[in-house]
Amino acid sequence: MQQIETPEIRADRRPIALGPREMIAMMASMMALNALAIDAMLPAFPAIRDALNIPNANDTQFLISSYFLAVGIGSLVYGPLADRFGRRPVLLSCLSFYLIFALGCAFSPSFEFLLAMRFAQGLAAAALGVLVVSVIRDLFDGDAMARLMSMIFIVFMAVPVLAPTIGQLILYVAEWRFIFIFMAVMAAIVFGWAYLRLPETLHPENVRLLDLVTITQSWKMVIFNRIGLGYIVASGVVMGALFGFLNSSQQIFDKVFNAADIFPYAFAAVAGAMAISNFFNSRIVERIGARRVSHSALVMFIILSLGQILAGQIPDEPMLIFLVLIALNMSMVGFTGANFGSIAMQPFGEVAGAASSFQAFVRTILGAVIGAVVGQFFNGTTLPMSQGFLVCGVIALIAVLFAEKGKLFQRPGTTKSTSSPR
Repeated sequence: MQQIETPEIRADRRPIALGPREMIAMMASMMALNALAIDAMLPAFPAIRDALNIPNANDTQFLISSYFLAVGIGSLVYGPLADRFGRRPVLLSCLSFYLIFALGCAFSPSFEFLLAMRFAQGLAAAALGVLVVSVIRDLFDGDAMARLMSMIFIVFMAVPVLAPTIGQLILYVAEWRFIFIFMAVMAAIVFGWAYLRLPETLHPENVRLLDLVTITQSWKMVIFNRIGLGYIVASGVVMGALFGFLNSSQQIFDKVFNAADIFPYAFAAVAGAMAISNFFNSRIVERIGARRVSHSALVMFIILSLGQILAGQIPDEPMLIFLVLIALNMSMVGFTGANFGSIAMQPFGEVAGAASSFQAFVRTILGAVIGAVVGQFFNGTTLPMSQGFLVCGVIALIAVLFAEKGKLFQRPGTTKSTSSPR
C-alpha cells in the first residue's frame, strides 16, 4: 500500500505522510464511533426504561431506529459537501457535533428529549461512514478497495465486541447517562487525532460544484447504474437483517432465554464472528474476487436463516443453538458488507463523495426501516427475527441477480465481458 501525501493538509504545517496502517486505524476509529453509539447502550435498555418511564418495552428500540434513520438522512448531505469543500473539514465538523449531542443524550430529562438527541447524534455521525468510504475510494479501487475496507472493518468490529461489555461495566459503577459521556470522550480523542494527522484526499480535479443540478446528476448516475443500484439495495436489505438483530437482541436474551446478565458476552461472541469473517474476507477477496465471496455468503445466509426458523420451532429453544446459528449468520453479513459496498462504488470514482453519500442514504434508510419493523414484531420468541432474516436474504439475492443480469459467482476478467467493475 502506498504512502498518502498531499500538499493541502494545513496551511501552517508541512505535508504529512500518513502511512497505511495509521490510515486504517484512523478510519476504523471514525466508523467505530457509530458502533459505540449503538452497541454500548444496549445493556442500558432496562435502566433507561425505568428512569424515563417508558411503558412499552419495544418502544426502547426507537433509540436505535431513530439514530439509524438520522444516519441515513444525514448521509444524503455529507457526500456533496465533501465533494465541494473536502473530506477533512466536513469530518472534523461532524465529530464536534457528535460530541455535543452525546452530551445532550447524557443530560436528557425525558424519553422524547433523548430520542431527539439520538436523532441529532445520528445526523452528525452520518458523515463518518460516508466519508470514510470516500477517503478510501479516493485512493483505491476494485478488489484492493474491498480488501482495505475489510481491514478497516476488522479494527472497527472490535468495538461491537467490546462496547456492550463497556456499557455493562459502566452500569456497575454509574448510571446509564455515563455511557453517553464515554461516547463524548471517545469522540474528543478521535477529533484530536484527525485534526493533527488527517490529510485531504480529495483530488483538485474531482472538486464539484455544490448545486442541485450537479448533485442530482450524481444521484442519477447511481440510480441508473445497474450494478450500483442492485448492490446498494442488496446491501441495505442485508443491513436490515443486522439492524433487526440489534433492535431485538437485548430483549431476546432477557425475555426468551432469561439471560440478561450474559447478554454483553453473547453479543460480543456474535460481533466477534463478524470480525473474523471480515478478517478472512480481507485475506481472500483479492484472490477470489468480491463477487464470488459475497454471493456465496448470501446463499449461506439464506440457508442459515432457514436453520434459525427450524430451531425456533423447538420447544424451549436452547440458547446455545440460537447463539451458534446467529453467530454464523452474522458472519455471512461480514462477508457481504464490505464487498457489496465496494462493488456498488466501483463505477463512481469521479463522484465518489456524492455516490457514497447517496448509496449510504439508500442503504441506511432501507436497513433502518426493515430493522425497526423486524424489531417491533418481537413477541417473546426468536421467530420474527429469523423470518425477517429469510425475507431479507431472498430480496437481497433478487437484487444481486438483477445487478448481474442473472449470473452469480462471475469475476470480471474471467468471462468475455470485461467492462463491468470488479
